[in-house]
Amino acid sequence: MGLLDGVFSQLLKGALGQIEQQALPAILSKVLGQTDLGSLGGLLGKLQEAGFDKQVGSWLGNGHNLPVSPDQLRSALGNEQLRQMAEAAGLPVDKLLQALSQHLPQAVDQASPNGELEEPQEQQEDDQDQPEKGDLADQAGLNDIKA
Repeated sequence: MGLLDGVFSQLLKGALGQIEQQALPAILSKVLGQTDLGSLGGLLGKLQEAGFDKQVGSWLGNGHNLPVSPDQLRSALGNEQLRQMAEAAGLPVDKLLQALSQHLPQAVDQASPNGELEEPQEQQEDDQDQPEKGDLADQAGLNDIKA
């Protein structure tokens, strides 16, 4: 288990202090980066696909954050996604679900101060390093080859 996994695990297992709660969106994005979901935005997209638009909307918007239960998260994410997340976080699946249920609404709220999800800076930099789909052929010089 890596240092980041241990930090995330400790955040979710113990009482969250104010500073730790502010760091939760970035830590959650790091853990999600080790899964097929890729980011906090990927997790929210999966929840919306599963019919939890109202909850996700409340977390992104101003006002009261609607709750989400561990069972709702389990049904929305599926076993493979949960296994990946639990492995990345260094937690059993049930503890992960409990922690996400308790802290995900607030983490999303913090990551969307203006009603739009703001991925942590590190995630944005990683995304900028990724070439656009059309750029791969250019980078490989494939577009320079004449038939």
